[in-house]
Amino acid sequence: MDMSTVRWLREPAAYLPQAQECELFAQAHAARLPLLLKGPTGCGKTRLVEHMAARLGRPLITVSGHDDLGAADLTGRHLIEGGDTRWCDGPLTRAVREGAIFYLDEVVEARKDITVVLHPLADDRRVLPLERTGEIIPAAPGFMLVVSYNPGYQNLLKGLKPSTRQRFVALTLAYPDPVLEQRIVQAESGCTAAVAAQLVRLAQALRRLTEHDLEETASTRLLVMAARLQAGGMPLAQAGRAAVCEALTDDVTTLAALIEVQDAVLGPAA
Repeated sequence: MDMSTVRWLREPAAYLPQAQECELFAQAHAARLPLLLKGPTGCGKTRLVEHMAARLGRPLITVSGHDDLGAADLTGRHLIEGGDTRWCDGPLTRAVREGAIFYLDEVVEARKDITVVLHPLADDRRVLPLERTGEIIPAAPGFMLVVSYNPGYQNLLKGLKPSTRQRFVALTLAYPDPVLEQRIVQAESGCTAAVAAQLVRLAQALRRLTEHDLEETASTRLLVMAARLQAGGMPLAQAGRAAVCEALTDDVTTLAALIEVQDAVLGPAA
């Protein structure tokens, strides 16, 4: 099943650069180079791609990687309609034909056979071979391959092979510095500067926790969610618990520890 999204983003999505990532993205697109984005969940990887697709005036096709995603899900397949068989392009094939930016999020979560179709697009050939139809499709002008993953999830079974990694220009994104993160939280939620500052202090405190086995820590995305709840009338401590602490763990002991940290930063819930 094709779970991709296709969008023309007429106006650049709001994005506050951390460094020179927008310039690198634009230069990679101009040089017809693929781009690998690395960084933790909720640090702005997808927003950067959306922002740059609009800035560059290219349609954006997005696919989220998962365990069952294979090469055929990206390239397409034959379908039977009314007794006849017809070929249906997958999202990657559409992007190659149309000159779109193709964004594969969490590439390491997908099946390993996707490298068969990514490799010839990520080197000087810039072609997509369709084994099932015999076509070799050259990438249309404007096409760009962008993939992302979270290095924190990497293990021996889920990592990029050097033969794949070395085909990409790479860029690491981290959580923004506190001043920038406050601006982002305030702009995305409509909360006050004081509330944004409190939530960023909470995130910094949670990110310093090392004794708890958290798969992820507090992301900028979670802070924005908490700020939106607060801006809608929910007490800040309650919003922080619902959008940040509860989202980070299901373990009762760990949750209690996170709430204790939150109480120290935001004050206990009424």
